[in-house]
Amino acid sequence: MDMPDMPVNVPVDDPNADTEWNDILRKKGIIPEKPPSPTPMIREALEQARQMAHENRLEGKDLDELDELEDDEDEDFLDSYRQKRMQELATLQNASVYNQVYPLQKSEWATEVTEASNKAWVLVLLTSSSGTNLESRIMIELWRTLAKKFGDIKFCQIRGDLCIEGYPDRNCPTVLVYKDGDVKRQMVTLKELRGESTGVDDVQQMLLELGALKHGDSRLASQAAKENEPPRRGIQQSTRQAADEEDSDFD
Repeated sequence: MDMPDMPVNVPVDDPNADTEWNDILRKKGIIPEKPPSPTPMIREALEQARQMAHENRLEGKDLDELDELEDDEDEDFLDSYRQKRMQELATLQNASVYNQVYPLQKSEWATEVTEASNKAWVLVLLTSSSGTNLESRIMIELWRTLAKKFGDIKFCQIRGDLCIEGYPDRNCPTVLVYKDGDVKRQMVTLKELRGESTGVDDVQQMLLELGALKHGDSRLASQAAKENEPPRRGIQQSTRQAADEEDSDFD
């Protein structure tokens, strides 16, 4: 009498272990083949990352910084980067036609914002009518700094209640970002950034995420941003003084 085929439970401590017993079980089809080790792929990815970092090591450096590397870098490689940087600067210079904050009236919106956004990114800042709104005052100062720094982007400014009748002061500052005739982003107050601690770098990051700025732009150097950072303490002090003066009017 033939014995029926019965499943046999083979003891396996670790099916992924490199043991002679596991090799036998794999050949018999009792346990699956061991998956390929991810180590070679990880090593390849790390090597590619190192190679890219080496090739892009000069990204973001200005012409003076490139000149300082003449003794450390290959002359031809350095010269190619120098030419690339000069072309980028020339392109930015040709596109930098704004370089200031444009006061905006509601009647000008269609031409100065919507239509203008077909040529460049347009950012509109709705400000508070109150001198005690610290976030609004901070953003006004940042707007001036950013407009000078990124002349290829049009920075506009209008008081919130003059733009939209009855617009709540608590919603200021509000930022509207336009491109190609459409609103690409709107931000109500600075809570999406860092509140009263918001600085140039925070707004730059938002513009990077939108695509209004490109990674590798030499103007994005963090040191330059710190040098251009408006005096936050002075803004806060003047805001508190304005609040005290308003309170004194009711005494």
